[in-house]
Amino acid sequence: MKLLVVNGPNLNLLGEREREVYGGVSLKEIEEEMRKEAGETELIFLQSNHEGEIIEALQRFHQEVEGVIINPGALSHYSLSLHDAIKALNIPVIEVHLTNVFARGRNEMVTAPACRGLIAGLGGEGYLLALRYFLSLKGDLKRSHDSP
Repeated sequence: MKLLVVNGPNLNLLGEREREVYGGVSLKEIEEEMRKEAGETELIFLQSNHEGEIIEALQRFHQEVEGVIINPGALSHYSLSLHDAIKALNIPVIEVHLTNVFARGRNEMVTAPACRGLIAGLGGEGYLLALRYFLSLKGDLKRSHDSP
């Protein structure tokens, strides 16, 4: 199995930026924990501060991977083009946010409705939960992303 893990704008600064909001764990540390948990599952990691680059990566890798874990950062609140790119995929996508975005007053989520699921507010553990979800599906990953 192969999964794409995408992180959006400013997530490269985890562990440095607003530690009181996002905690002290870096993106590299989250990736290392995911690799340990993944076992034989191959993980492709991408972080970009550019919306177009994220969309191009989804389109480039969607036939190579069985699923996507994405933290679009602030793009989740306004990017209709990212919503459309996720919706076009015929693989499941799980959206992850480190913080409870709703508790922070960011109530409009544009990308989440295009995803199979949303995990928010659990810090780096949210990525591991998304990974565990995919590992639990095993051979059933090619189901439509619209199914529960």
